[in-house]
Amino acid sequence: MLALPPGLDPDLLRAFVLIAEGGSFTRAAERVGRTQSAVSMQIRRLEETLGQPLLVRTPKGVQPTPQGMWLLDRARAMLALNDEIVGNFRAPPMVGTVRLGTPDDYALNWLPAILARFAEAHPAVELEVVCLNSDVLAQQFLEGRLDLTLLSEGQEPRHVPAQRIWRGPLRWVGSPTHGVHRREPLPLALSRPENFCTWRSAALSALRMQGRAARVTYNSATQTGCFTVALAGLALTVSTPCTLPEGLAWMGEAEGLPALPEMGIVLLRHEASLGVPAADALAAHVADGFLRAAGPGVAIAA
Repeated sequence: MLALPPGLDPDLLRAFVLIAEGGSFTRAAERVGRTQSAVSMQIRRLEETLGQPLLVRTPKGVQPTPQGMWLLDRARAMLALNDEIVGNFRAPPMVGTVRLGTPDDYALNWLPAILARFAEAHPAVELEVVCLNSDVLAQQFLEGRLDLTLLSEGQEPRHVPAQRIWRGPLRWVGSPTHGVHRREPLPLALSRPENFCTWRSAALSALRMQGRAARVTYNSATQTGCFTVALAGLALTVSTPCTLPEGLAWMGEAEGLPALPEMGIVLLRHEASLGVPAADALAAHVADGFLRAAGPGVAIAA
């Protein structure tokens, strides 16, 4: 049986980092509430465990050796993880209710993994997820009925700070077996005209610039509705990158369709939710989830 390598005591690593950063055994001892001799003993134990000298005294103070420099960044990372684990278990459980708004377009594509990670980290927090059109969500947000909401960029209310959490291409979607892209005028399934929609505007504008005749033959308030029409071979629709239902395919230049612009997704925080731990935590999970899911060709900016 192979012998396991010795473990590293976080207290020893913490003493090492404090000395390496402060250049002094005395200052490090003061910060951890120990005597200088106790801290010196910790460093000797660490050096014995690793079998290498880690610190050296110089005219400018105590400095890490080359081996110590290699250890320093890794020790910082280990201590950060150690403190996160201990803090998570010792902190009182986060409680409360957070109201999150999201357009149908993003609910299935982005949120399942995000909400699963959040629920695992904060099981006592109750989530209310409201799935509506961006224009309705924006109104509910202004009325204080949502703590956070996702919106398509360009549909956020004026003078409301918005954090862009994703930006990527808008693309044509249709059935590859029905030849819808060859029809004149081109039949489309898009959002209802009374709901200001950046996707609808982008699609119609691109076709207009191409000189292609088009007609919105099906209006739907949801992406699911547009996909259903496209699956039936009745019209084309548009979407940001996602997992398409079986029977649909991405389309573009090869089908004679014009390029579409990039679209952004923004996250809005109601001022009443700022500083509320549960809302802060969910906002962080949402932003991190979009960052994790970003693929090639996708840019995220603040």
